[in-house]
Formats: sequence, C-alpha cells, structure tokens
Amino acid sequence: MRFHLISILLLVWAVQLSAQKTKTLFEQSNGTQTPSYAQIIQFYQQLDQQSTRLKMQAMGPTDAGYPLHLVLFTNDGSTDPATWRKSGKAIILVNNGIHPGEPDGIDASMILVRDLVEGRLLIPDEVALAFIPVYNIGGCLRRSQHYRVDQNGPDEFGSRGSAQNLDLNRDFIKADSRDARSFAQLFHFVKPDIFIDNHVSNGADYQHVMTLISSQHNKLGGAMGQFMYQRFRPFLFQYMAEQGYDMVPYVNAFGETPETGWPEFLEGPRYSSGYATLWNCFAFVPETHMLKPYAQRVDATLQLMKGFIRFAATNRTEIHKTRQANWQAQAKQTSFPLHWTLNRNAHDTITFKGYTAGKKISMISGLPRLYYDRSKPFTQSVKFFNQYTPGNYVDVPRAYLIPQGWWRVIERLQDNQVQMQQLKRDTVIFVDYHRIIDYKTTSRPYESHYPHSEVQVERKQDSVRCLRGDWLVFTNQPARRFLVETLEPQGDDSYFAWNFFDAILTQKEGFSSYVFEDTGFDYLRTQPALQAQLDKKRKSDSLFAKSASQQLEFIYKNSPWYEPDHLRYPVFRIR
Repeated sequence: MRFHLISILLLVWAVQLSAQKTKTLFEQSNGTQTPSYAQIIQFYQQLDQQSTRLKMQAMGPTDAGYPLHLVLFTNDGSTDPATWRKSGKAIILVNNGIHPGEPDGIDASMILVRDLVEGRLLIPDEVALAFIPVYNIGGCLRRSQHYRVDQNGPDEFGSRGSAQNLDLNRDFIKADSRDARSFAQLFHFVKPDIFIDNHVSNGADYQHVMTLISSQHNKLGGAMGQFMYQRFRPFLFQYMAEQGYDMVPYVNAFGETPETGWPEFLEGPRYSSGYATLWNCFAFVPETHMLKPYAQRVDATLQLMKGFIRFAATNRTEIHKTRQANWQAQAKQTSFPLHWTLNRNAHDTITFKGYTAGKKISMISGLPRLYYDRSKPFTQSVKFFNQYTPGNYVDVPRAYLIPQGWWRVIERLQDNQVQMQQLKRDTVIFVDYHRIIDYKTTSRPYESHYPHSEVQVERKQDSVRCLRGDWLVFTNQPARRFLVETLEPQGDDSYFAWNFFDAILTQKEGFSSYVFEDTGFDYLRTQPALQAQLDKKRKSDSLFAKSASQQLEFIYKNSPWYEPDHLRYPVFRIR
C-alpha cells in the first residue's frame, strides 16, 4: 500500500514537472513578460519533439537572416496542408508578431498550442491549425522597454520596424522584404480557409479589451461576403461576450471621440487581411487595446482564437461551400472594381462602452488637450458605417503580356503561384495598352516608396514586338482577382501605384532644338492634320503660343521620333 502511494506521488510529481517544463515565460512571470525570439523558437522545438501531432518547419528566408517558421497541428497527426485539403478539414492560419511590440498573439498562441499538445485543450478532427510563431523576426530581435511608450506591458518587447525598418503590414503586395515573399509562398502552401493576424490597437480609450477587423463584407463579396456579415462576425461577437469580453469592431476613429460612430476599416491588399481577401479567404485582425493589462489582453486573444476554432468546426461545410461559390463566380466575372467608397447613408448600430472624453489644460503647452475620464464610463448605441460601394470597374482581359525585363513583378507573381508561360519565339502581338495621362505622387516617402494615386489612363491598341521569354499570363485561373488588382495601373495597391514601373514616366530620348527645328518643319509640311492641331492649341493656349520650345515639343511628341515606351504602361492586355 505504501509502495503504491509512493508510485502515485511520483507520477503526480512527474506530470507537474512535465507541465513546468512547457510553461511559457508569460505564465512564469504572472503575465508581465513575453519571450525573446530564441525562447519562442526553442519552446516550439520542444513541443515538436514532445508530440507527433505537431510539426515546426522552416518555410523561407527573412531579412533578419533567420527562416520564417510554420507550426502545424492536427488531432490525427497529419502535418501536410495538401492532405488537410483532401480530407476536407477547415484550415486556420494564425500570424503573430508582424508588429513585435504587439506580442499578445505570440503568447496566446504558445499557450494554445501547448494546451493542445498536452491534452488540456481538445479540438475537433475537422480542424487543422497553422501558426507563424513570429513573422517580423528582425523587429522581434530588437527588444526594448521603450517601444510603444503608451502601451501597458509587457515589460520588454520588439520593434514595429523590420530588419529593413519596414512596417511589414504594408508590404504584402510590394513585397520589399524577404519576409513578405516567404509569406506569400507560405500562404499558398497552407491555403487557409480562415486567416488571423493578431495585433494591439492604439487610439481612443474605452472599456473594451478586444476589437476586431473582419474582411469587409462588400469587398469580400459574393456568398462569402454575405456569410461573413450574417453568420461569421455575429458568432464571434456573441462568443466573446459569453467569455466575458464585450467585443466591438475595430475603433477606426482618429481625430474625434468614438461615441460619434466610425467607419469600418477598409483593408487594401497591402495589409495582411486585404491580401488574404484577394484569395477568397476569411480574414481577421484581432486588436486588443493597448491600455488594458497585458495578461488580460493575452487571455482575450486566446479566447478569440478558441472562438475561431469552434466556428470553423461547426461550420466547416458552409465555409468551404461559400469559398467555392466565390471562386466559381469570379471565374465568370467579366469586370472587377478597383475602388470602394464608404456609404455614409447606411450603417449598423452597435453597443459601445466608452469613457467620457473632455478637455483640460495641458501642463506642457498650456493649451487644451484631450483626456478620457475613467471614473465616468458610459454605454451607448453608436453608428457603425460598414457599407462600401464598389466603383472604377475594369474589364478582365483574356490574358496579360509582361515583357521579361520587368522581372521584379514577374517574381512576385511567381511567389503567389500565378500560372504563367513564356513565349517560345519572337513574335508580334496585337494588344490593348494603357497610356498614363496623369497621376498624383506622395511628396514624402511611405514604406520606402512614393506611391501613386488618382491614376488616369487612356486605352489604346497597337501591335507590339515581343521577345522569346516574355511572359503570358492568362486570367482564367485562381489568381484572377489578384491579377486585376495588381496589374491594372489604376488599382489602389497596383504594382504601378507602388512604383514598379516608374521608369516609363521619364523620357530616355530627346532632340536638339537647333537640329529638330528643320526636321520638325519638314515633317509638319507633310502632316496637315498635325498642323491643324498645332494651330488650334496656339489659339486656345496663350502661353503655348508664346513658347517656341513647347511648340517644338508638341511636334516631336506627335512624330515618329517620339519614343513609344514613354508613359506606355508595359503590361499589355490581350482580348
């Protein structure tokens, strides 16, 4: 009997010791600390060794010199996403640490995965989970107590800037970082049904611990958009309320207090959730509030991820069905919108729990400043403007033709598994093409670029000489929407908007005025229609009429000597 009792005590001690070995730093510190990059990877390596149901693998390089890791978990031990898809599992991909100063998801995911491995938490066999332990490794390696000065914990954490000092949540289309290019390959390897990118929010003060960005349902579109609006989002808000967290949509109110209402955040494909939307993936950005205690924020993130798992398990069939419906509809869609405008005449009403805002005299400037009085909480209904109207539609060509010289764009298409084929011989092809008429450019750099906006084009037709090795990209493929939004120059996050084609905006050839005066005059005598255009412009534009150089430039740009590549967008359209 005594021997039996000792055996039981030893077993209990062994279980406790095992649990202690896999206790996270967050738990060991009573919710005040978050681990370093090395500690995070070591933790998952230990779980990998501990369980046959979990696998961690390197997926590609990052700018920090370390590989981007992916952690895969299922109950049945299958760790191949291709097998997951064949068996009909609902696949969830969780991204953590894109902003390492917002480590809530890092710690919540470590707890979640540990509990799965050790049997403290069970998930249905119909669900497969994939985690990126830390996405922005470069930022995670630069730890400090001083980043995010307004945030309430943890004690020390990483920087928002990557190894190139980029904000990686603006890099999913332009892909200036190795991180983003590896992510694209990882995303298409996993092919998730649901994508979650864990964050921490700043901005106004309020009572809510958790807020949520969802794929904007109008932009998501089709059966998925309706399912998101009517089923998916409502479930998450109800579920979180049952866990003790009254969640609201991301408080997108800057410059004014939230009780006046706010518009739903519209994520472009530069952002992770907007990028996922292009691939008919339900995407979410949980945003805990920076002023809440760190332990509370991590728990809210953990509970929300459990909510995603529960919804995926019980609605797996409908998730797959609506995604398939969107793919099928887009395959037949002959035009896509490139811009969405907020509809201020439509809104939902939500319950917002805030703090009374006021003004008091600043002790620094002596001028009025905003503050929130936490001794005066309130609950009220506010307007949530969540309807967007699509516009600026563009028709979908049968194919795009991209000269091989624009290899930076080609490589990014390849990263996204776009199906392409190279021409096997030199040839001449009749195409539609865009000539850039006007555009606006930011006066200050934004994420290593000077993006273009308000792009105006005119469509023309011509025969172009193509070389062996140029790329033909047919649009009858899953990347159909991605191709339109990135290759059409008027797209808000197109490759043109991100400066990939800026070389066409400057002339490479010119003329010497004293020589071209005679050449231009001889040419003008043979072109009565051009002479009429010149006369008309002189009459309508007095400055032009007084400028010899402008008139000579006018003749040159309407002559055979003017270079055809200037302002001609080099992604050609084939009907």
